[in-house]
Amino acid sequence: MSATYNFCAGPAMLPHAVMEKAQQELLDWNGQGVSVMETSHRSKEFIALTEQAESDLRELMNIPSNYHVLFMHGGGRGQFSAVVNNFLGEDGKALYLKGGQWSNAAVDEAIKLVGEDKIDSIEIVQKDNGLNKVVLPEFEGDKEQYRYLHYCPNETVNGIEIFDEIDCPWPVIADMSSTIMSREIDVSRFGVIYAGAQKNIGPSGLSIVIVRDELLALPSLKQSSIMDYRVAVKNGSMYNTPPTFAWYLAAEVFAWLKSLGGLKQVAIANEKKAQLLYQCIDSLAFYRNGVAVENRSNMNVTFQLADDALNDKFLAEAKAQGLIALKGHRVVGGMRASIYNAMPYEGVEKLVQFMEAFAKENA
Repeated sequence: MSATYNFCAGPAMLPHAVMEKAQQELLDWNGQGVSVMETSHRSKEFIALTEQAESDLRELMNIPSNYHVLFMHGGGRGQFSAVVNNFLGEDGKALYLKGGQWSNAAVDEAIKLVGEDKIDSIEIVQKDNGLNKVVLPEFEGDKEQYRYLHYCPNETVNGIEIFDEIDCPWPVIADMSSTIMSREIDVSRFGVIYAGAQKNIGPSGLSIVIVRDELLALPSLKQSSIMDYRVAVKNGSMYNTPPTFAWYLAAEVFAWLKSLGGLKQVAIANEKKAQLLYQCIDSLAFYRNGVAVENRSNMNVTFQLADDALNDKFLAEAKAQGLIALKGHRVVGGMRASIYNAMPYEGVEKLVQFMEAFAKENA
């Protein structure tokens, strides 16, 4: 059977080596004769797993000691509301940068919770020669007192990535669901980093929150205890039963990333994959990418065919060759190839070969 390459934006493909190990351990984890899914989250064996997972994540991302690492429920959308409830309090106000589908959704959720008067937002994507380009605002001399600035560095739906650092006088909160651990970042420049697991970490149902200690002193709103960051810190992310299998797989992914040489090596591989695919798109008039070069995502490559009437044929023939989940998000249409850490170079290579042949046959 030939290899299948899964370009789904999430839940995304997991590393083959991790899946093989999970398969081998499914019925007998850690020599206990039972699955990790059947093991108490408070057992010494599982606690050892969680401690190793946090240690590996801290090492991979070089997380400073004054940051807490939380393994939580709710996914990325759950953190939209958790951020508001944990940091705004009764009198707080926040600023959101709107760059695409997910940052827009975060704004909508925040307004739903606290009202429009407490949430300011700025559109940061502009058209430049027909291409979507990110233009970050200047905050020098800004007198507004915001509790935090929120943005999404990688817009999965729109194929837009922000590589520049945000320079502002308030704590920066970033939704890194689709870009976490794809390259090195300076964690100390962020107040909070959160990410749903189902793209670069593991299966859905788990989210990672990295929060600087001082932000936990901000006044919070009343909320569910399982989404309260202070409760999570106090209870080691185990106030209630966590998604143990997802945590286990995340731990295996962290170990796998370390075996590759860490995020510096991972970033080199990701850039190589993205460059190969964008070069194909740019070299053929049959395809078009609508994002300015400096803001093209390394994780989610969006593109359109010259003739939308060929979309279904493209998807069917790609699937027949083991290239699946290439349909673009319903909001923007076209195609989207999500090439997260787990996607091997060979998968992108095979996609490019197919795209070249399809363009030649259907020109």
